Amino acid sequence: MFIKIRRDTLIILLLAFILILCGRLITYVAFASSADANDGIPISGIIIKGNDIVPVDTIRSNVMQSGLRDGSVIYGDVLKTSVREVSLQDAIQTAQEFATRSTVPGTSVEPITAADVQVDKNTGVVTVNVIEDFSSVKIDNKTTINNRTGG
Repeated sequence: MFIKIRRDTLIILLLAFILILCGRLITYVAFASSADANDGIPISGIIIKGNDIVPVDTIRSNVMQSGLRDGSVIYGDVLKTSVREVSLQDAIQTAQEFATRSTVPGTSVEPITAADVQVDKNTGVVTVNVIEDFSSVKIDNKTTINNRTGG
């Protein structure tokens, strides 16, 4: 009914248990006493508001060109992308500029006159509010017609 264990085996097992327990305790104490381990806030998504004609995907891809895309991480006021580090304010200004350059697909018409980009530093959500104004759009009517008759 009882398992026979030699005394030296029992001592080795007891020492191994104490070493594992001490290692776990030291790891916990080291983590608890360390400074704030800030892993940053990853960009979790882009929300587009206010567009009627320009597709969401076009605006989203242009905003992503500024660095505000999946895989980028916010550390305080710094945005770290896979390529470089930039100030978060610079990335926001660049995103606003790129959002206004969004065109109607198949044309060079840029109806977005203003864009407001906001980044939530707690959740990583990027919100882009755009204003489309077709009264200020400059359209060049350069249509070429090829009339071929006979052969």
